[in-house]
Amino acid sequence: MRDKRNARILGIFYIIAALSSIIAVVLYGPVLSEQWQMAVANGSETKVLIGVLNDLLLVVTAVGTSIMLFPYVRLWNEPLALGYLCFRFMEAVFIAIGILSILGLLRLSTYYSTASLANAANLEPIGLLLQDIYRWTAMLGPNLMLGINTSIYSYLLYRTGYVPKPIAIFGMLTAVMVFVAGLLQMFGIIGPYSAVKGLVALPVGVYEMTLAVWLIVKGFHRDNLQKMRSPAA
Repeated sequence: MRDKRNARILGIFYIIAALSSIIAVVLYGPVLSEQWQMAVANGSETKVLIGVLNDLLLVVTAVGTSIMLFPYVRLWNEPLALGYLCFRFMEAVFIAIGILSILGLLRLSTYYSTASLANAANLEPIGLLLQDIYRWTAMLGPNLMLGINTSIYSYLLYRTGYVPKPIAIFGMLTAVMVFVAGLLQMFGIIGPYSAVKGLVALPVGVYEMTLAVWLIVKGFHRDNLQKMRSPAA
């Protein structure tokens, strides 16, 4: 019963992480646009702050998935499981840095509405820099780090047999895709919000939702879990 409960919690964490990440990106629109200076003046401060809360929820659930999954995947290969844990934490760190840049943009928008014309012009380069920092962290965290940790835990799920192997294989494939999407963005081949980027990165979200539903409904494969826990394993 404990394993089934933990599997459900893990599945719920995956769903919350996916939903909160989408909501945050949508609500960040006012401070990531070319008119970021007017975000506070246009009454978008609350909207952006709700986005920040969703990103904080993403950090919590991202870390939560790694904490809930680690005790199970470490039964097959503890060093590899530890690597997954570290890369998942790194993803959360990059997301947290992105949150700080969003809050910085919001504060600059507040100053912009009350600053003189000369001082307002001085704020422009800082705002553009913070926007770039957010985009870099969004690429390094939810793309590159996500690709690495997803490939590791999907491989561990494949070897342990906790979930059907086709799901785990699908996870490894989508991990490569989201990692490649991050690389293409890094070298300026595709834009951060382009249709191509969305098509390449979207499958990893489908995988996480598929895995989440399986864990909530079915849980870990009991026989394989017992096998991993046996002394012979």
